[in-house]
Formats: sequence, C-alpha cells, structure tokens
Amino acid sequence: MVNPDPIVKAPYQTSRTIRTGSEYIKSIRADGRQVFFDGGLVKDVTTHPAFRGAVHSIARLYDIAADPANRELMTFPSPKTGTPVLRCYQIPRTIDDLRVKRLMQERWAEATFGLMGRAPDHVANFLAGFAAKPSVFAAAGKQFGKNVVQFYEDARDSHLYVTYAIVPPQIDRSQPAHKQADPTLYAGAVEEMDGGIILRGAQQLATGAVLSDALYLSCIFPLQPGDEAHAIAVAIPMNAAGLKIYTRRSYAEHASSVFDYPLSSRFDETDSMIVLDDVFVPWEAVFIYRNIELCRDQWWKTPSHTYGNHQAQIRYMIKLRFMIGLAKRLNEMTGVDGLPSVQVAMGEFAALVSLVESMVYAQQAQATIDNDGVVWPSKTALYAVMALQSELNPRMVDIMRELSGGAMIMLPSSIRDYENPEVAADFERYMASPGVGSRERVQVMKMAWDLIGTEFGGRHQQYEKFYGGASFVIKQNMFRTFDFDRAKKLVQMALDLSSTRSDE
Repeated sequence: MVNPDPIVKAPYQTSRTIRTGSEYIKSIRADGRQVFFDGGLVKDVTTHPAFRGAVHSIARLYDIAADPANRELMTFPSPKTGTPVLRCYQIPRTIDDLRVKRLMQERWAEATFGLMGRAPDHVANFLAGFAAKPSVFAAAGKQFGKNVVQFYEDARDSHLYVTYAIVPPQIDRSQPAHKQADPTLYAGAVEEMDGGIILRGAQQLATGAVLSDALYLSCIFPLQPGDEAHAIAVAIPMNAAGLKIYTRRSYAEHASSVFDYPLSSRFDETDSMIVLDDVFVPWEAVFIYRNIELCRDQWWKTPSHTYGNHQAQIRYMIKLRFMIGLAKRLNEMTGVDGLPSVQVAMGEFAALVSLVESMVYAQQAQATIDNDGVVWPSKTALYAVMALQSELNPRMVDIMRELSGGAMIMLPSSIRDYENPEVAADFERYMASPGVGSRERVQVMKMAWDLIGTEFGGRHQQYEKFYGGASFVIKQNMFRTFDFDRAKKLVQMALDLSSTRSDE
C-alpha cells in the first residue's frame, strides 16, 4: 500500500543528535527557578511528586525526536547551522512543509494521547509565526524585528521548550489595565534602563511553565489607550531573578498509582500564574515595547495564531481518537458493541471526531502562500472548528458517560485490592467481562474515569471549553475571516434571475 503521507528525506550537514530526554531533565533540574506549591518553594521540579510524571512525559517527547529512526519525521535542517532541529519550529514555505509538520505534531500528540496542550511544539509554532514576519515587529523599530528572529533562531537551534503567559489575571475586567486599583497588577514595564527594562505584575495562564525552559510574555487581551506599559512582548528564562511561578493544585501528586490514575499521574502539565517581581529583561529579549497596536498585530498580521492553533487542533484530533478508541474498547469489553442503540451513539461520536479531523486536514488543503512565500493554514477552516469546540467536546464526553453507565463508579478502591486473594477472587467473579479478566477490565474503566470523571478530567473539559478564549471571541474571528461576499453573490444571482421576465 502506498503511504499517503510520505516523508521527503532531507540532507543534513552533520549527524549531531538533538536534545534528549535526559538532557532536558538535567537542564531544568534545580536550576534556580522559583516554583511555589502547597505553601512552599519546590527545590527540584524533576523529582517532586507533583511534577515528575509530566517532566518524564516531556522527556519522552524529546527522546522520540532524538531517535535516529524518527529523524526525517521529527526534524529538519536548521537554515542557520544545517544541523537537525525540531520540525515544529519550521516556517512552512510549501503546502508539503505544512503537511510534514502536521505528521510530526501528530506523533508527539500520540505520545501524550493529546492530553498535554502545551507541549514544546505549541509555542514553538507561535515563535515560527513571529519570525516568518519580522517586518511586523520592525515597524516599531528595526531592532525589534531583529530581536524576534534572533530569539526564534536561538530557541530553534537549542531545541528549547518555551511556554507563554498572555492573559492578565481576572481582577476587575470592567476596568482597563491602567485603571486597576494598582496599575502594576497586570504584567508590564515599570522602568526603562540602558540595558533593558524592568517588569512587574502578574500574567496567566502559563500552562507548562513549571516544565519549560523559557517564557514568552505578552498580552492577547484587548488593550486600550493608557495601557501602553502593558503592551509588551519579551522572552524570559524560567529561572530569571524575580520570576515566580504559582502553580495550581497538582492532580499527579495525589495519584496513588499509575494503575488507578493512568493519565493524571503522567500528563498533568499544571497551569500557573506568573508573578514578576522587578524582573530585568535585556533589550535584545524585547520584541514589543509600549505599543498597543503591535501587541495586537503580532497575533493577526503574522501566521503565529494560525500556526499555534493548527498545532492545538492536531493535538485535539489525537485526543478525540484516543477518547473514541477508549469508548469502543469499553463497549466491546462489556458486550454491548453490537446493540443498535450503542452503534447509533458511537456513530454520532465518530461523526463528531471525523468533523474535527476533516477540519484539521482542510487547514492544510486550503492553506495559502503569501507574497513573502510563507504558508498560512486556512483561517476559515481553523476558526470554524475552534468556534464549535466548546459545544462539541461536552457532547462527546456526555456520549462516553452514557455508554459507560455506572460501571466507572463501581470500581475497586485501588490496585492493592488485587493483592488480597479473597478480594481478588470476588473481583474476578463479579467485575470481569467475557474474555476479559477483572484486572484488565478495571484498568480500562479506571482509564476512562481518569479521562472524564476525576479532577484531571474536569480540568480537561474546562480547558477544551475555553481553549481559544470565550466562545464569542472565536466566533468573532470566524466572522472576520469568512467569505461573506461570495455568499452574497449567490443571493444577487438569484435576485437577478428572479427579476428577469418569465418569457425570457
């Protein structure tokens, strides 16, 4: 059978491997970053029970990319050094470039079952989008365009894991940033120095901040005249002096075992608030400074928003494949797979999953190439599926709940129950399915519960509902990108036809 997605081999000037998982872990181990959790300062995020599962999941992604067998899929030659670098950093110049990037990102998403929304390929795509259009930043000064390209190249060639914090904290949304009770509540510049700027304030939602190398800090929230101090974009190392990471409660820390919590124990990337306590940022790491217009344009006049969200939809597509695969396994295991009612429910589930998949492929098939030779995924296809995500996801979760019934609730308290012969014997009799032993059945059920019923599952439902922001924001993006003129032309054609005389 012909491979529908062949990988075109690229020559490399050297055989140097990229960053490995162990190198990643070593680089963030006890590096001085200030992570505050459960009332204290975490000394080493790589060994702390709240974070080590996620750290090792990210390390596995690097190992997949570093495997020589995956080189053609996972990497491309750096335009600067010729050595292999992560393909997620590639600026696509052809539609095929975009296709191969999708395949790379599918492979990483499969390794986390689509459950880590801020893996290293997410913000890497935003950085690629910024660097694809340095003229947008240079409009405020040549140095800003130069800075954004330089940081992109450094991150790309060093295989960095960058995350971002681009939303101000929810304090008083009725007032703009500069009219808050304290004008330094939202992250912004408070002082300008010869060598750089001083930042103070807070920004969220820095998902993956605990795990990453560096932070892209800016604002996607609408800013108003007077908010200039907050209209910035900078890159900051995670261990920068004065940068504090306040993470939410970890679902992994209280996961008693991988058997009982197979997903939350390994893929809880955690979400954080970033507090900047007079953090110094050198000028070369500043891309936007006190420029409200440019702070807005970085997302829309570069392909950054489309690249980053295209990756996010690829990740979501894989997550839905995992979800429906798990539902199918449950149905087969309990012997209800052949029931017409179950097939109808699964047919609806499959239709929704296929809709998301088709829209991901449409973003590639309908991509355009601009005058600078840069490929943009289809905005219409992208924002269409994003606009529906908050409505489709709860429906799919609900279908899974209906199919499982009460089986996911009545499960053994923990894997230790199987260590008691008397208890295990009862479970083998009363908690088994035809052809499936009790332990395997419970393992599948616990995985399903972890996906949709635990705190980890609840966080994922909230995450997908508000992934792109409030639904009205995404629908406004859809409104701005849809070709209404083409639709109106059809109406005019019908009006013109109906206005002709019947005898003509």
